[in-house]
Amino acid sequence: MRKSLIALAVMGASTVAFAASNVTLYGVIEEGVVVTKAKHKSATVQIKNFDQGPRWGLKGTEELGNGYAVSFILEQGFNADTGAAGDSSKAFNRETMMFVSGGFGKLGFGRTGALSSGAQSQQILTGWALGTGYSMSAWNSLTSGTLRVDNAIAYASPVFNGLSLHAIYSNGIVDDTSKWSDNNHYYGIGAKYQANAIKSSLIFEAIDNKGTGDAKTWGDLGLSADVLEALGNKKDELAIAAKGDKKRVLTINYGLEYNLGSVTPMFAYQWYNQDGGKKVNQFGLSAKVSVGGGDALVGARYLFGKDETLKKAEVGTQDVRSWNVGAAYVYPLSKRTALKAYAGYADSSKGWKNKGDALYNGYTLLVGMRTSF
Repeated sequence: MRKSLIALAVMGASTVAFAASNVTLYGVIEEGVVVTKAKHKSATVQIKNFDQGPRWGLKGTEELGNGYAVSFILEQGFNADTGAAGDSSKAFNRETMMFVSGGFGKLGFGRTGALSSGAQSQQILTGWALGTGYSMSAWNSLTSGTLRVDNAIAYASPVFNGLSLHAIYSNGIVDDTSKWSDNNHYYGIGAKYQANAIKSSLIFEAIDNKGTGDAKTWGDLGLSADVLEALGNKKDELAIAAKGDKKRVLTINYGLEYNLGSVTPMFAYQWYNQDGGKKVNQFGLSAKVSVGGGDALVGARYLFGKDETLKKAEVGTQDVRSWNVGAAYVYPLSKRTALKAYAGYADSSKGWKNKGDALYNGYTLLVGMRTSF
């Protein structure tokens, strides 16, 4: 009898502990056929993932009482076409965050996406229907890429009448083992407003690149293998933003969306200033339209400014111009599975007119499927 009571007590305690916490296994798999044609080059046909990078993860929450909770996110990316890990050097390359939340807001520690990255739990980017995943139509494809930072402290305030404030500081984008002045730091601060039909965000970000060590690549900073492949030669140019040679990067992103029901028009603006690199302005008009049981995503953007890396190449001018149009259609087969199609075209002039990269000059077509669990 005593053993039975003890067993029941243990089971009861276990049930209470289990009920007090919640752990979820989730994931996304996306795969398709992608056709890319750069100016003056042959077309390529690939089986690969696109838009939402395949990933799996664990997330959980434990209520502490009095409105306080501890939660976590562990997320690993992979390539659906090969099964390879998104980053073989990390067990969870996309996000590893622990949070404490309460009436003060939400405070997190670990690795996560930057405020304007369009990826992970802390991003607040708005204003561009095609997001940061559709190849040449990704909002950050010609400037910053998808940035994830290690050694981060992230804060999100409570929502006041639709307005929330957000901040992220990285003590070392890749590592923080050197003295503070020799680490590369990320600073991000932003505001997001979402109420009724309006959604908007304003984000300021900086990478100080104080470090003096070996050059780092954007792959080191968290770009997945499929995105690096899509960037092609451009990833070599992007590496300058992560080098330990005092080349500071500053960005401002503003976005505005207005939901009219079946149509949501959007406006986006980006100012990007990279010491010794790109100094550009980018404007985008886009929309999400409900049609035929699915969503059509259309967008056009224009970028102009200077690219100081062209000095070394002796191109003849640092002035650059680029425009892009893209359209995607997402048709849901169920709550978790959808068919996707995308077509995009890009054209550049002045210093970028002869770039043999479809992100600048060329087109991309893709069709595929996404499912989640």
